[in-house]
Amino acid sequence: MRILTLCLLPLAAPALADCPAAPDISAPMDALVAEAQAAPNEMAVRPVSAAMWALWTKAPDAEAQALLDEGMDRRASFDLVGALIAFDALVEYCPDYAEGYNQRAFANFLRGEFATALPDLDRAIALSPRHVAAIAGKGLTLISMGRIGEGQDAIREAVALNPWLSERHFLTMEPGPGGDEIEL
Repeated sequence: MRILTLCLLPLAAPALADCPAAPDISAPMDALVAEAQAAPNEMAVRPVSAAMWALWTKAPDAEAQALLDEGMDRRASFDLVGALIAFDALVEYCPDYAEGYNQRAFANFLRGEFATALPDLDRAIALSPRHVAAIAGKGLTLISMGRIGEGQDAIREAVALNPWLSERHFLTMEPGPGGDEIEL
């Protein structure tokens, strides 16, 4: 069924002409960010992180959800080409849905295509400014590109939203006086 779905995506594109607006998740996300910031430890924040992912991965309609699920399933099985086909179709169908860009960036990150992933992460963050995972992903992408200071800045931004992110372990440098970085 999944292979058939991907084969039919190019044929289905005209039928998927009008993606509804992405759901407004700002109020529940603000509440979850506040919960994450108040969490006493990493274990306590796990259900909060799961709730964030549930919001981010709720697509605007059934067609978009099918494309997102297809891409995520393929990415999970390391069929990165198949995942990119699904995410490309999702982004084309729903250009204002942040998670399509975030997931496509992640697939490209896994392929080592960091320069390709970065604009998608920027778009995801522009559409969903409190998308902790996209912000952390941007940090990891920048670090992978050798842009350590910028990457750590992005991870600091993500950690400010959720202090218990596992990416916090990538913070080895701290801005010092005059903007120079110093070892922690």
